[in-house]
Amino acid sequence: MSRELKMGAISLLLGLGLGLAFGLGYLLGGDMQAPSDPHLVSIEQAWETILNEYVEKDRIEAEMLSQAAIEGMIALLDDPYTAYLDADAYQLDASSSEGKYSGIGASVGIQDGQLTIVATFDGSPAAAAGLQNGDIILEIDGMPTEGMSLYDAVLKVRGDEGTPVSLLILRSGNTEATEIIIVRQQIEIPSVSYEMWGDIVYIKIEQFTERTDRELETALEDIAGAGANGIVLDLRGNPGGLLDSVVKVTSRFVNEGEILRTRDSHGNVDVYVVAPQQVTTDLPMVVLVNQYSASGSEVVSGALQDHERAVIAGGTTYGKGSANTMKELADGSGLYITIARWFTPNGNLIEGIGVIPDIELELTGDDAIQWAIDYLHGNG
Repeated sequence: MSRELKMGAISLLLGLGLGLAFGLGYLLGGDMQAPSDPHLVSIEQAWETILNEYVEKDRIEAEMLSQAAIEGMIALLDDPYTAYLDADAYQLDASSSEGKYSGIGASVGIQDGQLTIVATFDGSPAAAAGLQNGDIILEIDGMPTEGMSLYDAVLKVRGDEGTPVSLLILRSGNTEATEIIIVRQQIEIPSVSYEMWGDIVYIKIEQFTERTDRELETALEDIAGAGANGIVLDLRGNPGGLLDSVVKVTSRFVNEGEILRTRDSHGNVDVYVVAPQQVTTDLPMVVLVNQYSASGSEVVSGALQDHERAVIAGGTTYGKGSANTMKELADGSGLYITIARWFTPNGNLIEGIGVIPDIELELTGDDAIQWAIDYLHGNG
């Protein structure tokens, strides 16, 4: 089976098992080999004893017993980015790599142990229903989200187009929760948008998909003849995405050197370097980030900061510096597990820390964009 590395996730999209991925990494596929470990003997003995000797045999289903055992091991890890997917969920997740999915059009993350809306897409059911950044999701279809992994939450919000999902929302400053019912739709994952603000080009990257680098190349070609004197790159609320896309995008702004590195449980280090591009830019840059900029967007901002290529402004980023792999199990189910941490070119750990901006900003929305433009004009 093909292997596809993603970064995201937080990133996970409601309705997209993405990047939800990688956090840095997301590998689809690969065979899992059972290690030779004496502890497995005890597990097998317990399995056989329960199946053969438990008094109420009609209560035992091997499939449910297997799932419970796996979920028990995952619970012990206490990692919101590690999850078990049954066969149906695994296939649903694998189908999301096309850049479209059926869901509500929002990104979520774990903030202070709570499932939280990170961003909503323009024109999406989530935006139409009034969901806002920072909203806490207490329940999904009546099921409490406390203790639920990020991946499980995303898959529960996903569903068939035209079907409703009920979310119990607690908004910052409110003491009472509100139920919001949203009808799922087909969502096309947004990527790059851009416009000129005077002589400064404003580029917004919503997340890193298969289309992102191509769309960014088009943007850079268009502004080449527009007399642009600087770039504001907006990564606020960006939950990450495909690692390949992240590397290519960063390579549009940095000519050589390292972009990131990962270290696994065995101490093995993989280094990702600039991928030469035909269309690049050396225009002065400000990169806007916030607490919901996660994973792949942290890779880009961290690399640009370490290479002293751009000024990073805004709030400290999310701190999702995990590499994850998706493994298909023998029964068609899947295990999504954290396998590594990633670091910026200067060796800075991102997991649980985030990228600390060069300039802290409390401004939001267009006010932050205008500040960045003023900064590039020398008035910041």
